[in-house]
Amino acid sequence: MLEKVFDPASVEARIAAAWEQEGAFRCGRPERKDKPGFSIVIPPPNVTGSLHMGHALNNTLQDILARFERMRGKDVLWQPGTDHAGIATQMVVERQLAAQKLPGRREMGRAAFIERVWTWKAESGGTIVGQLKRLGASCDWSRERFTMDEGLSRAVLKVFVQLYREGLIYKDKRLVNWDPKLITAISDLEVVPVETKGNLWHLRYPVEGEKGRFIVVATTRPETMLGDTAVAVHPEDERYRDLVGKTVILPLVGRRIPIVADEYSDPEKGSGAVKITPAHDFNDFEVGKRHALPMINVLDAEARIDTSGIRDDHAARPEAYVDTPDAAGILAHLQGLDRFAARKQIVELLTNLELLEKIEPHPHMVPHGDRSNVVIEPWLTDQWYVDAKTLAQPALAAVREGRTGFVPKNWEKTYFEWLENIQPWCVSRQLWWGHQIPAWYDPFGNVFVALDEDEAFELALKHDVGNESLSAEEAQELIGNADKRAQFLTRDEDVLDTWFSSALWPFSTMGWPDDTAELKKFYPTSVLVTGFDIIFFWVARMMMMGLHFMDGEVPFKDIYIHALVRDEKGAKMSKSKGNVIDPLDLVDKYGADALRFTLAAMAAQGRDIKLATSRVEGYRNFATKLWNAVRFAQMNGCARVAGFDPAKVEAPLNRWIIGEAARATREVSEAILAYRFNDAAGAVYRFLWNVFCDWHLELAKPVLSGPDGAAKDETRAATAYVLDMAMALLHPFMPFLTEELWAETGKEGPARDSLLALAPWPDLSGLEAPDAEAEVGWVVDLVTEIRSVRAEMNVPASAQVSLVLVQPGAETAARAARWDDAIRRLARLGAVSIADAMPAESVQMVVRGEVAALPLAGVVDLAAELVRLKKEEGKLDQEIARIDAKLGNESFVARAPEEVVEAEREKRAEYVLRQEKVRAAIRQLSAA
Repeated sequence: MLEKVFDPASVEARIAAAWEQEGAFRCGRPERKDKPGFSIVIPPPNVTGSLHMGHALNNTLQDILARFERMRGKDVLWQPGTDHAGIATQMVVERQLAAQKLPGRREMGRAAFIERVWTWKAESGGTIVGQLKRLGASCDWSRERFTMDEGLSRAVLKVFVQLYREGLIYKDKRLVNWDPKLITAISDLEVVPVETKGNLWHLRYPVEGEKGRFIVVATTRPETMLGDTAVAVHPEDERYRDLVGKTVILPLVGRRIPIVADEYSDPEKGSGAVKITPAHDFNDFEVGKRHALPMINVLDAEARIDTSGIRDDHAARPEAYVDTPDAAGILAHLQGLDRFAARKQIVELLTNLELLEKIEPHPHMVPHGDRSNVVIEPWLTDQWYVDAKTLAQPALAAVREGRTGFVPKNWEKTYFEWLENIQPWCVSRQLWWGHQIPAWYDPFGNVFVALDEDEAFELALKHDVGNESLSAEEAQELIGNADKRAQFLTRDEDVLDTWFSSALWPFSTMGWPDDTAELKKFYPTSVLVTGFDIIFFWVARMMMMGLHFMDGEVPFKDIYIHALVRDEKGAKMSKSKGNVIDPLDLVDKYGADALRFTLAAMAAQGRDIKLATSRVEGYRNFATKLWNAVRFAQMNGCARVAGFDPAKVEAPLNRWIIGEAARATREVSEAILAYRFNDAAGAVYRFLWNVFCDWHLELAKPVLSGPDGAAKDETRAATAYVLDMAMALLHPFMPFLTEELWAETGKEGPARDSLLALAPWPDLSGLEAPDAEAEVGWVVDLVTEIRSVRAEMNVPASAQVSLVLVQPGAETAARAARWDDAIRRLARLGAVSIADAMPAESVQMVVRGEVAALPLAGVVDLAAELVRLKKEEGKLDQEIARIDAKLGNESFVARAPEEVVEAEREKRAEYVLRQEKVRAAIRQLSAA
């Protein structure tokens, strides 16, 4: 017998241990190795990470699919693993060194630092793996991978070298997002726009040869003016047409820079003229390329002024320079200043030269590093790039041709827009932790990309002897002298962007570049479940790499894009807002099953989840209700019977509940296969709570408490059978609870063949019973309608009202007689009778085409009730009109926080629903 109370904490660890001991989640189990494969690769969380609500949603949905397909008999590989997270991990270890007052990264050297990181990973990394297990993730944990393990590192080397030799990886000087605190390039995903109260400085640039004439340009970053190489105006702007092709004198530096015509300049914005600084602005970089402008870097790696590349034409400058009157003094004065200190100095200098026209407050979005929290600089530097445009073409074609599809389909547009406008992919990072780029340099500036240093050395000697940079004797001396060889070749210090290795994840985790059995069976994977924010960074790149290296085969057939988990008001969760919900806190309080079911039940395609703790608590109550239902069944002798055949049951109630289980099985299966997780959860919830618990057990109570006999035996066996089916249906959503109940109910009757996780998915085809549903369904609908009327009309709970069936058909009259006791008990009725006409002062109901009436004379003051309902209707009309006025106000919708607008829409929907019910009650009372 079950304990009185379901305690998730006492169940979850024990059930998880049972799964692990059985190896339940391993692919290739003996009984499944010849079955069709189903595979998912987990989006690898950072090795530094902790479980957040996005992880909880993402992994719950994957687990539902994996458990469902495993129960359908497939050989399932849910591939787990973690990402080495270059920047994040390096920061964690550097902070640890600082906290322990140990030598820093630079002091200890690269090799010692990398060793330290590996030690940290072994001791502290991968915490999230244990947290995913707590959530119930049924990954094949025996196959866990890491993006820097030996096998994946070999795959990364092969891909880099092959792409380089195919001309698809190259080194170039371009603008990157540069983090001056971390001193590395970072990806767009690691850049966070922060609204900042800044200024717009309007600078006056003298037109050469036209004394007293200036072009005014506005900038949010005056310090970058040292690197200006042009001023751009729109080609159709009449104000500047005569100046195109002429030059202005760049203040402070005196450099002559051209005035160019370019459509990038907006005539309607500011003065219509813009300064062009190609080395410090992404848009300016493109303008610079179009006009072949010089690209002058004015900052060093730590965002301090570096004047070494600035050409100073002091002869063209005015002489009055405040504290620095000498010609060379300006740049010397600014050299080495932090960018913001330099900004202040430059503004002061321009003010004294009367070249600052005005300063305007200007709130604008400023890019910040998501980890360093400093302002990111667009910075011109040498980096390694992948020719993403070439690789993107097959990836575009694969989705257009339907070989891979997005769910919801609207995300294809986002995918297409990015790939059609894709830029070269910067894959190098100035870090130590990561896959070091396999490129070596000789003393003559040549680069050699190879799988290892020996191969690079051979390539270098062949090249340098061939072009006579080295003599044969010098080459021979290098071969025989390890020290000289080490000095001859130096390896590129940069490492690869972590997205590079994760782009190979679907095939590298299965053993590529070796031709493994896993690749043959599980590649391409069946589905990818991920968030919309990494469609560019991960999904598209996996498509590109998979198609290129796996003989044109896509890495996955379906891409399911889930929405965001927001707080209950619809606001995005963030630490700064203090509205972050820790999934592990919810697991501790309500159990993993309750959290999982909440996320699944709310995972409607294309709609963000508004997570309220009350919803999790509600589904914990659902788990408790099922627990109590099973306990009730046990107390009433509902045990499994060997050889039970659901097709041979006779009682309408038992045939009905088996038929309802068949319908629920079909609905749940169809919804999961279509990635409609909320519909699947809704179907199993309705079946268990509304159909099985609320109706079947209630209707079965008289039989179960009645005399022994065939009817009781059949009802007991049917109830136990349906519970088995129900636990299987619910298992992908609530695995711990259902596995525990499966084990407990397996203690009576025939022995279980397996854990529930390995049990077959229910097959109830052919068991739907339309005749039984017509009978029992009518009883259910009738009682439901009576309860609804009683609630809407404020009929006292103690009132034993009568039910009158008006001219019922013979079958309906017979049903009413057979179910008289149940109808009166469940609807709290005094009597059920038949009449030829509607009784006076009664409320009419139509149930499945048959008319029924509740006479309410003397029970309810119908006139007073009608007044009350009309008053409520008026209030609802006012509230709906108020909200409509708000939502119809464009200013409100544009300026109010998204969650506030959404809350108003939800309130309106609730009011409309209530309005419909009130109006229906008014119609019924008016008719009475």
